[in-house]
Amino acid sequence: MDITTKNTTDAPPPTPQPSPAEQKRTARGATRPGDRIFLGLTRGSGILLLIVMAAIAVFLTWRATVAISQDEGNFLTTFEWNANLDPPVFGIAVLAFGTVVSSVIAMVIAVPIAVAIALFLTHYAPRRLSGPIAYVIDLLAAVPSIVYGLWGALVLVPYMDGLFGWLDQFFGWTGIFEWSGGAPRSMLTVGILLAIMILPIITNVSREVFRQVPQMHEEAALALGATRWEVIRMAVLPFGRSGVISASMLGLGRALGETMAVATVLSPSFTIGASLLDPGGGTFAQNIASKFNEATPYGRDALIASGLVLFVITLLVNGAARAIIARRKEYSGANA
Repeated sequence: MDITTKNTTDAPPPTPQPSPAEQKRTARGATRPGDRIFLGLTRGSGILLLIVMAAIAVFLTWRATVAISQDEGNFLTTFEWNANLDPPVFGIAVLAFGTVVSSVIAMVIAVPIAVAIALFLTHYAPRRLSGPIAYVIDLLAAVPSIVYGLWGALVLVPYMDGLFGWLDQFFGWTGIFEWSGGAPRSMLTVGILLAIMILPIITNVSREVFRQVPQMHEEAALALGATRWEVIRMAVLPFGRSGVISASMLGLGRALGETMAVATVLSPSFTIGASLLDPGGGTFAQNIASKFNEATPYGRDALIASGLVLFVITLLVNGAARAIIARRKEYSGANA
């Protein structure tokens, strides 16, 4: 018999390929009873979370519709909050302005400092120094908001006069840093306090992200003669960019929803001014916390309506962050 014919005849039959459904189950790890149970629990948890979010949205929308239907002012543009009057007049223009401005100030201050601290702890500080510093930062992340608020009212506010005076002297001509000499309970003070509060969160997440940078990327850059900063710029920052964005969004979420610390430091007035140094403005969370106890049933519906706006803003911020991260998947590795 010919050798070629014999080899062809004795060859084992081809292994049957699994069906697409079987491949899908295998990829999901649902081939064993324990895996199927775990898959069901995780899927149920995700569905339960969506149900809870939908229930919150429905409740807020329902109560907000009741309040807005009787509002004598424009809910989006009115510079007034008198929801307990008859007829009620209220709007969120000042609250939206204060929430956005204070959060932006906090992010502008906190993000660069947090990234710098994370880089120092992971690439510059010796182990005996980075450990205690990281431990202190972890403790700061666990401090309650009211403690930050009391510290801000008793320590931060009295020492802001010098900073406000300096800003007014050299930058008052811009109008943004013009100070009339009143108590320094302004949006800038709130932004600084919020920056201090969100700094540990952004630092901790960024530090963990920078620790995950593949060692071979850094060693390759060093082998090519790169300096320490060039290694960080070419290998560390591109790899950790999406993680830093996620950390920043976590900090922004806390800044947007902060209540007691802002209520303790800020002297709100329903006006919008160009200067960040004069009292004025307010935030959604601070307004809800300060007016909820004295509100009438209809006034509480009005506060819930403002809470719905904050809910929507938070969802938009998180959605924007996810979109940015998805668009920047090409930065998951370092580029030379």
